[in-house]
Amino acid sequence: MTLDDDLIHALREDPTTAPVTPAERVMIDYVIQLTKDSTKCTPAHLEQLRAVGYDDTGILQITLIASWFNYINRVADALGVGRGPA
Repeated sequence: MTLDDDLIHALREDPTTAPVTPAERVMIDYVIQLTKDSTKCTPAHLEQLRAVGYDDTGILQITLIASWFNYINRVADALGVGRGPA
């Protein structure tokens, strides 16, 4: 979580070039893959997360939080939450 408006803007513009730490980069890459196609998440992704310091609990937390946001956003999109009247 951050309140850094410049970082938020950079992440929205292009998360692959945002100024983040190596551990955050690996986490972001994993979350992007999880969001785009979770069936293509492999043991290599988990090993990359471990290599930059995330333990199994951290990996589970990252996965659960990203998955929950993906889920709730899809529910909101399907129900038209945030859209104006039809």
